[in-house]
Amino acid sequence: MGRIFYITLEEAHRIYVKTIECSGGGVAGAINGKALEATLEFVQDDLYYPTFEDKLVYLIYSVNRNHAFEDGNKRLSITLGGEFLLRNGYMYCASRYFREMENISYHLAAGRIEKELLQKLIHSILENEEDFDEALKMEYLEAIAGGEIGFEEE
Repeated sequence: MGRIFYITLEEAHRIYVKTIECSGGGVAGAINGKALEATLEFVQDDLYYPTFEDKLVYLIYSVNRNHAFEDGNKRLSITLGGEFLLRNGYMYCASRYFREMENISYHLAAGRIEKELLQKLIHSILENEEDFDEALKMEYLEAIAGGEIGFEEE
C-alpha cells in the first residue's frame, strides 16, 4: 500500500459546512465533536485498518453511525468518503461511489446495513465492478427489507 492522504479535522469541518450548504441545508451544529476527531485519528491506525478499503469502510461507517453532528451525518459520511477516495487516486470509481452511497448511507444510518455488508459493497465499488453481483444484491436487498424478500406461501 502506497502513501495514504488523510483528512484533517479542520478539513472535515470545512467539508461538513459546505456539504450542509450545498445539499439543501439543515442544522450545522456539533453534538459530539470528539467522535469525528477520534474517527479521523483512528482511521490512520494501520494495525486496525491495514488496507485502504478497511480505512474507507471505517470512515464511512463511523461518521454515519456516531452522529458527531446534529444533522447531516449521512451526507458527511458520503462526502468524506468521496474526498478520501479522490485524494488517494480512486477517481475511476468515484462516480459509482456517489451514485450508490445515497441509498447505502440511508440504510446504514437506519441500522439495516452492518459494517460487514458495507465492506462487501465498498469492495465491489473499489474493484470497479459495473454492478453488485447477484449474491451481494440479494444480501443487500434482504438487509434493507428486513429479511422480507420473496413471496409469502400459504
